[in-house]
Amino acid sequence: MYIENTAIRNKISTWLVCMFSLIVIMIIVGGLTRLTDSGLSITKWELFYGFFPPMNEQIWIDYFEQYKLIPEFQIQNYSMNLSEFKVIFWWEWAHRFLGRLIGISFVLPLIYFTFKLNFKKLINLYLIFFLICFQGFLGWYMVSSGLVDRIDVSHFRLSFHLIVAFLILSLILWNYLKINIKINNDIKLNLFFPLTFLILIFFQIIIGAFVSGMDAGLIYNSWPLMGNNYFPDDNKFINLFNINAFSDASLVQFIHRNLAYVILFFYFFILFKVYKKKIKGSFLAINLVGLFLLSQVILGILTLLNGAQIFLASLHQISSIFLVSASIYFLYLNKKTNVFRLEN
Repeated sequence: MYIENTAIRNKISTWLVCMFSLIVIMIIVGGLTRLTDSGLSITKWELFYGFFPPMNEQIWIDYFEQYKLIPEFQIQNYSMNLSEFKVIFWWEWAHRFLGRLIGISFVLPLIYFTFKLNFKKLINLYLIFFLICFQGFLGWYMVSSGLVDRIDVSHFRLSFHLIVAFLILSLILWNYLKINIKINNDIKLNLFFPLTFLILIFFQIIIGAFVSGMDAGLIYNSWPLMGNNYFPDDNKFINLFNINAFSDASLVQFIHRNLAYVILFFYFFILFKVYKKKIKGSFLAINLVGLFLLSQVILGILTLLNGAQIFLASLHQISSIFLVSASIYFLYLNKKTNVFRLEN
């Protein structure tokens, strides 16, 4: 989607950068909402009513009374007072507010650019808007899983919600690159390698969401061993092949650790191929991937050793945003087809 009209291209580029930034903030706030156990503080789906926060004490009391009806309060937070409730409420409200802001900030410029360029030329951006709307539904689908018979949301729904957020982020970045970067590399890496690497990163994000959703980072706070052994003490290796493995906290942490090693080794293999083939156009991208991958591994270890302390856990998630972004950039530089021109 290379746009000949410089003015329109600059406007769309600026818009996409703004949307990328908003999605990044959304992911960070969403992670902190989960880490502070704030995600169930608003127990109803409020598309328009919840746009503004509570304006008086009675509304605060109403929200708190609704929260008292769910298992998280009755089993876990039964001693919480209104002031403490307000703390977790603000995190969830900010998360939902950002979701609304992202939807509005995407659709209004999209309509404007549709009049300028027509619908067919922006179909890929309409796909992103559909995913943003779908993400709103997924958010409520996730929250609803924690309102009855359990004190937390389903880690499967949490991971689905998170991976769609990263998919939206990736598509926005991809479209920005298509508009602004014309690939001139004569030598490229086989697309299989950067694509497989990105898929592994996405799968690791899913497993990471399992770890977060199950509070699996609060157990086996040692490295490189899990307890006294490489494999978790409380489990058997055969259980890895059980259908319930992804619902077992120690196995999920084990998978998350070892997938990180696989990704790291695969990165060094790709790095070797890029430099051996002297693919100079990918040197910067692959080095950026390595930098963020190294920081991700180090932050992951520190998060584990410190019992999933909120600050470190949040940095670990933020680092994953940079890692995905760098991996998308690396993939883009090695794609087979070049950009096509879109004239006004």
